[in-house]
Amino acid sequence: MDRRRKVELFEQIRREYRFGVGTIRGVAKKLGVHRRMVRQAVAGAIPPERKPPARAKPRLGQATEFIDEILRADQRAPRKQRHTAHHIWARIGQELPEITVAESTVRHYVHRRKEELGMTARETFVPQTCGWGSEAQVDWYEAFVEVMGELRKVYCFAMRSMAGGGAFHRAYYHATQQAFLEAHEFAFRYFGGVFRRLRYDNLKSAVKRILRGHQREETERLIAFRSHWGFETEFCNPARGNEKGGVEGEVGYFRRNHLVPVPRVESLEELNQLMLAGCRADEQRRIAGKPHTVGQAMQIEHEHLLPLSAEGFELAETSFPVVDGKGCVKVRTNCYSTPLKPGTRTQARLLPAYVEIWQERECVARHERSFSRYEQVLDLEHYLDVLERKPGALAGSSPLQQWRERGRWPESFDRLWQSLQERHGRYEGTREMIDLLTLGKRHGWDRLTKAVQESLALGCTDAAAVRHLVTTNELVRSRPEPFEVSGLERYDRPLPEMHEYDLLLNSGAVAGAEVAR
Repeated sequence: MDRRRKVELFEQIRREYRFGVGTIRGVAKKLGVHRRMVRQAVAGAIPPERKPPARAKPRLGQATEFIDEILRADQRAPRKQRHTAHHIWARIGQELPEITVAESTVRHYVHRRKEELGMTARETFVPQTCGWGSEAQVDWYEAFVEVMGELRKVYCFAMRSMAGGGAFHRAYYHATQQAFLEAHEFAFRYFGGVFRRLRYDNLKSAVKRILRGHQREETERLIAFRSHWGFETEFCNPARGNEKGGVEGEVGYFRRNHLVPVPRVESLEELNQLMLAGCRADEQRRIAGKPHTVGQAMQIEHEHLLPLSAEGFELAETSFPVVDGKGCVKVRTNCYSTPLKPGTRTQARLLPAYVEIWQERECVARHERSFSRYEQVLDLEHYLDVLERKPGALAGSSPLQQWRERGRWPESFDRLWQSLQERHGRYEGTREMIDLLTLGKRHGWDRLTKAVQESLALGCTDAAAVRHLVTTNELVRSRPEPFEVSGLERYDRPLPEMHEYDLLLNSGAVAGAEVAR
């Protein structure tokens, strides 16, 4: 019998007892219930709660002492080196093979015993309210993405406004301090201003050493960065992620809604564009208990943020390497190719995700940063001038091999190269191919790839045909010059009248008829 029906029955019993039969035995007989229930109804209008029956656990009962002994020992062990319920269940199977008990049964018992022993005391948290523009929380989290068909781990930066709920996310291959600071600047531009206080956990990019209480020895770069943008920092207690629960919840929401299923992208830039689109889409959602959507709250909060600095903080590490005999410069332990001559002194700027090579205020090379050691990062485009003089070096060159690995050398290039070698010989065919590659450097590689594919589709494998398809939009065609026709009306003449010619024709026909007579 459900609760509502039982309350109605109690009301009927009480009414019958007061205004009807008037005795417990008579009410029980008339309504067909037990006299115990009549006594309960007479005592109170609300039925008493039923006590759950205490079920015997014969299988677990044999292992309770073993489990209690483990838990008592865990009370003296370090917090992160205590038994889990699964580990206890596994030990029962190994050390007490005669006892067969389900893992769920062990889990329920361990959970109850830990509460009784005070090992899992529940804590009460106090809700917090933040003013507009007063605080944002920052965190790193990990995710997996498929980049050019390869599953890679990325480290994602997240900054969340505590008043409006808006958030910014950006991904990097490595969670370096440079990436950490650069992501701050992207976030400030996204929000249109700087929050007065940023809350962190004790990540290495910001904290060198944890001191007493809330005091921290911060890194010099973070102090300079904080001074440049004008915000304050605040750090959580160690192992207390709940103190920045806003960004912790944001990370889970964003990962479930925008990184599931695993994104498939061609580059890190494409992934960041995808994540930025996810941030924009989240501006349309309304957080429970908030009167505004996230986007509306961001517009209100924008008026309360600190203004952006006129210039960004200098994040790049600068060095001045010399180009070696292989056309490379050494930045830290890795070598990056350049189109410059050996012996040229350059300026190298090491950024969170890229390495830029500058010469006379011009960026002559830009590579994706390598976090390995003693690795060569080469671009075939930087060696085309040399290969024009040494075409035989193309086939076995390391830059070509790296282009193949990165997917920058399509299969159509190999087909065209093979055809050119069959027509002109190995040496001259390779030289023709190198000449076509210079067109890609000048007009764009997408344009050259499209021209090669179109030429092969037409069954033409001549270099001149590919060159024509690449430059066809730039061919100059002569056009006649326009001229004025307004002065030609003086040459106008009236149209001739043809009826006089008709008379002549008729007269000629009459004369011919007379001659025939």
